[in-house]
Amino acid sequence: MTRAFRLAWRYVTYHKYSSMVLIACIVLTLFLPVAVSLVLRKFHEQIMSRAESTPAVIGALGSRLDLTLDSLYFRSEVNRDIPFGEAKTIQDSGRALAIPLNLKFTARKYPIVGTSLDYFSFRNLQLADGDSMARLGDCVVGAKVARALGIRPGDRLKSDRENDLDIAGNPPLNMLVQGILAPSGTADDEAVFVDVKTAWIIEGLGHGHEEVNQTTDESLVLGRDGSNTVASAAVASFLEIRDDNIASFHFHGDLGTFPITAVIAVPTDVRAGNLLEGTYVGNNELQYVLPTLVVNELMAMVVKIKLLFDANALLIGIATILLLGLVILLSLKLRQREMETMFKLGCSRSTIASLQIAELSIIGTIGLAIVAGLIFLTWNYADDLILALFMRG
Repeated sequence: MTRAFRLAWRYVTYHKYSSMVLIACIVLTLFLPVAVSLVLRKFHEQIMSRAESTPAVIGALGSRLDLTLDSLYFRSEVNRDIPFGEAKTIQDSGRALAIPLNLKFTARKYPIVGTSLDYFSFRNLQLADGDSMARLGDCVVGAKVARALGIRPGDRLKSDRENDLDIAGNPPLNMLVQGILAPSGTADDEAVFVDVKTAWIIEGLGHGHEEVNQTTDESLVLGRDGSNTVASAAVASFLEIRDDNIASFHFHGDLGTFPITAVIAVPTDVRAGNLLEGTYVGNNELQYVLPTLVVNELMAMVVKIKLLFDANALLIGIATILLLGLVILLSLKLRQREMETMFKLGCSRSTIASLQIAELSIIGTIGLAIVAGLIFLTWNYADDLILALFMRG
């Protein structure tokens, strides 16, 4: 049998192109259905875990699915905001902990999450290096962001412009990286966290100005009245919050009316959650969403689609097996004279059969080995793939 495999290997390597086609048929037939099943399983585990750890989300009336996915995976696709005062109302009610989320902006294409310090304890996020954000302009970055961008505590990270062509728009904020989060295996690894007020500064709702005094350039002064100097709008807003200018940063208007994307509500108990949910029944502007219910509805729809895919994969698999059988039969037919010559040279029919079995075994083994390798890679990188699809897809 060893000699048969050696001769079979010589044949397979000599007819490498036809052998590669057969191997590719085996790989595609077996890998695709298995890969889809594995990814869906990982997807279900990941999204359900994220949803179950998030009791409720309050946001603008609209798509419950979009609101849920945006709040869980920091996608900035919700077009309607809600006032920050809604978070304060929930907090003051005593029924739930209210964690605001502002998801409008990015830094180097990674989402900026404007929130509060409560978010870190809520998600049980730990710092791997540095400190937590302590003032305006500070940020804490996820493990994957830090690794991808080579960021360390003390570095600076600029927010992205909303529109690269709008040079007259709000300038990007050069944030100070205070800390790096430990890996959590969730969407938090691919986010940049700031205080919600820092997010409002990026939006242009808060700003600081250069000190205006008697020495200010006359071209920037609208008028002087004794010790008072009135500056024009040409006085540049700071792009960076530092010790020497942080006192000049301020907000105009009622903070309660400032926009946020959503509020994560963590009820104190089941009764408090039910009472809080009841306050949003019939609300024409806001909705109270339970992520677990939304995700279960999504998965029910995904399972139905998967059934169609499985049926399609089964039919393709049967067709591929029949095709492989036809190819093998045609190959044997074409090699009939070759086999007759081998028989005349003294090879027994069992030896010739062993050669055929060895050739098919080699091709099948190579195909299965490739499938196993691809499945291993799929299993190990499925979480990263899912996060990429949800957060930047």
